[in-house]
Amino acid sequence: MLKGIIYVLIGAASYGVLATIVKLAYQEGFDVSEVTFSQYTIGFIVLWFLASVTKNRKSNKTESIANAKIKPIAKLVVAGTSLGFTGLFYYSAVQTIDVSICIVLLMQSVWMGVLLEVIIERELPNILKIIAVLLVFIGTVFATDVINNFETLDTIGLIWGILAAISYTVSLYTSNRVGLSLSNSLRSAWMMTGAWMVVAIFTLYKLDANFQWSVFYPWGVYLALFGTIIPPIFLNKGFPLTGIGVGSILISLEIPVSVGMAVWLLQEEVNVFQITGIALILLGILALNWTRVFGQRAI
Repeated sequence: MLKGIIYVLIGAASYGVLATIVKLAYQEGFDVSEVTFSQYTIGFIVLWFLASVTKNRKSNKTESIANAKIKPIAKLVVAGTSLGFTGLFYYSAVQTIDVSICIVLLMQSVWMGVLLEVIIERELPNILKIIAVLLVFIGTVFATDVINNFETLDTIGLIWGILAAISYTVSLYTSNRVGLSLSNSLRSAWMMTGAWMVVAIFTLYKLDANFQWSVFYPWGVYLALFGTIIPPIFLNKGFPLTGIGVGSILISLEIPVSVGMAVWLLQEEVNVFQITGIALILLGILALNWTRVFGQRAI
């Protein structure tokens, strides 16, 4: 359990630094297409290298990529496209609004995930899920400080943030339900293939003489390391040891890490209302996973 907790916390903290790195890359003159293309290209190469040398635990042999069945591969590639859209939308939001607000918008995946389960599984949410959704809604109002900053918040940036949350919700829903017959390394590689295809298609128009290839180092390396290499490796190792409930609570460390990095490196200001809102969102995540961790005793 302790190892699992450490693995999940490393993966969550890694995700938390992403938006700040992107913001710093923008300050150096790079744009959305350049940072996303560099990140996903490097991630694509590294994950396929790892998949080609990683041994299957059951057979203790390197898993044959050629022997994998077409159907799960196709599902993984399609599911992976949501990862590419998440990167494009999220990094577009970071262009115009604060990192601390971007991470709050991304965490709308909490209630979106509940809604998606209701639609797909046709089962009404229990009382704890309803409480979780309400906490996230109220926390979002506080965390974005929308009441005091309504006129200054960039509408386009907010839309990008919500779109990122939608695609992130799809990623979370499909990641543990698709291609389970394959090893974690192959699953990550095929999903990254779908993500890279989306990013490549949306950045083709920029791959000309004006494309700044210098973005690959160091920014592409940093983003690939913290966004597409460390998280899947550590989360795939940690979640089986902690369980989904505890793991889902631990991964919310992404929020305070993201806000803390923005305050430290970008000098973004975070007031008491925003801190209160973030705390409410974290409470909502705890409520959502309460029964998974503590069972039905509290209901």
